[in-house]
Amino acid sequence: MRPKYCLFVRIDLAYLLHWQPMSTAIRTTTLPPLILHPFADPSGPEKLVESSRASLMLQGLLPSGERATEDLDAALLEGRHQEIRMLFYVGKDVMRWIEQCVEHVEHQPEFRSLGIRAQSFAAYLVNHSPTAVEAKLRKWGVGDYRAIFMRAIGLNTVLADIPARRYLSEDFIRNYYRYADQLFLARQAQAPFKDVAELGFTFELFASGEYSRRLEREWAEL
Repeated sequence: MRPKYCLFVRIDLAYLLHWQPMSTAIRTTTLPPLILHPFADPSGPEKLVESSRASLMLQGLLPSGERATEDLDAALLEGRHQEIRMLFYVGKDVMRWIEQCVEHVEHQPEFRSLGIRAQSFAAYLVNHSPTAVEAKLRKWGVGDYRAIFMRAIGLNTVLADIPARRYLSEDFIRNYYRYADQLFLARQAQAPFKDVAELGFTFELFASGEYSRRLEREWAEL
């Protein structure tokens, strides 16, 4: 007498012979490009370099010569305020991009019921930017882009414009990056949101001038 399991073996073999694997490919959805505008301030780079040197001198990592501690601290604060200004303008571009992404997926029926929010794209930008975007940022000399985008978003959560230095406490200016990091995390925790890292999204990164030249070329080809 045949063992009873032979019947199930034949069924399983027949199933395997006709089985086709499900496609694991994810349709790529191109998001609007992230366009970053240059921050025009002739004295900006000089202030940032001076602030970094002052910070190292205050920590005893560089000789301070005859410079007083008060002078070094003033240079440090001036540079930190410049960093706040630069991050604020980066954040304006990023927040605009996030709004465009949310609007983009709202017109895609397959995404409407997934709980995709502004926080979804903020997390995607910080944690899962496309490889080509990371490479371009490195080419621009941007090291820790994740921290830059986090702090840029965080500062734009509370600032509608750049306040003059006299309206900001020295403690905030000196340690703004800690506050900005926490502001980003607080904004992300405002509501549940969909992690879109596995949904096949991609986007391109441009400097504003670069993007304008690209549009001009495309228009010329029409």
